[in-house]
Amino acid sequence: MIGRLSGRLDWKGADQVLIDAGGVGYLVTVSDRTLAGLPPEGADCVLWTDLLVREDLLQLFGFATLIEREWHRALMTVQGVGAKASLAILGTLGAEGVARAVVLGDARSIQAAPGVGPKIAQRVVLELKAKAPALMAAGGAAAAAAPPPQPARRGRAASPPAPPPAQLPAAAATAEALSALVNLGYGQGEAAAAVAEAAGATPEAAMPELIRAALKRLAPK
Repeated sequence: MIGRLSGRLDWKGADQVLIDAGGVGYLVTVSDRTLAGLPPEGADCVLWTDLLVREDLLQLFGFATLIEREWHRALMTVQGVGAKASLAILGTLGAEGVARAVVLGDARSIQAAPGVGPKIAQRVVLELKAKAPALMAAGGAAAAAAPPPQPARRGRAASPPAPPPAQLPAAAATAEALSALVNLGYGQGEAAAAVAEAAGATPEAAMPELIRAALKRLAPK
């Protein structure tokens, strides 16, 4: 199982890239969002990967962050969602956007992904709602960890590590706020919904502000 690729980005296509890792070129399918975040050809890069195995096909998919890969795997469990639809959803919303849409039951946001119809979007929301809080928490844990090290290139100094994607601090704050509300006695589902609403209203909010905003949403009307 190939879980991560680290090497030189040799080529960029419309939805695929070629990464030279140890002298072997790996063709990796990526979303629009992941493709846009990659460095120029010839630079070093790191992608988290998932391997799709079929009788007549071996296809490698790449993701900028570990939580994106985990959401891809979750999306692929939904009936009617294949790899193409999963990448379209993640490419349109990002991992945090998918989490927010699922927790809030926002099928219209899922439907905004190219090729995803209303029935599939509704199915994604219904089938993944119970899994969303755990994935949100996992996203925060991944954000708190150091980003994968960038490989050194022989013959010259290694390039400085690329900064972590902008959504990672927000993911950590979201996960910490979710954990705090659960520790206060709220159910995971209602806590996740409140945090998702608060994060959607103030995407740059730190953890204390998220908790306060979520508590306001959980207060009895």
